[in-house]
Amino acid sequence: MIPIIGALLGTLAENGLTLLSSAIQAKGKEVVENALGVKISDNPGPEEVSKLRQLEHEHEERLLELGIEKAKLEMAELELLAKAAQADADNITDRWQADMSSDSWLSKNIRPMSLIAIFTMYSVFAMMSAFGYNANESYVQLLGNWGMLIMGAYFGGRTVEKLAEMRSKK
Repeated sequence: MIPIIGALLGTLAENGLTLLSSAIQAKGKEVVENALGVKISDNPGPEEVSKLRQLEHEHEERLLELGIEKAKLEMAELELLAKAAQADADNITDRWQADMSSDSWLSKNIRPMSLIAIFTMYSVFAMMSAFGYNANESYVQLLGNWGMLIMGAYFGGRTVEKLAEMRSKK
């Protein structure tokens, strides 16, 4: 069913029937057919495309409404994703603040220690390679990825923490 709709949407888009295509994406083919009072084939030929172009022109306002509904749904979805991303960032910041306020030496220093450990192992593999020992490439790549992740979290996270701290002082 999905490939048929995809082919229909592609045909409509190729022929400049963007309003009709948007409305079908937003509400489904059956709803649009009911709104227009016409049956739309899954693979319209040139004659049907011409009729659909006329229908699109006649029912432009209704098709725009359906397209606007689609845009509103997409915006709501984006807002939910943004809120989820912000909640994740807040949770990470809260965890890091809890680590820093802890009495435990380990919780305060785990991020820099992890970074040092990854760099040390990466350097060991680099030295092994320099002296002709074969280091397994997958381990080197894994350590490199971990290093990027930890550096991004540590330095990027610290930057975000500092900016949040500066913003809260204002």
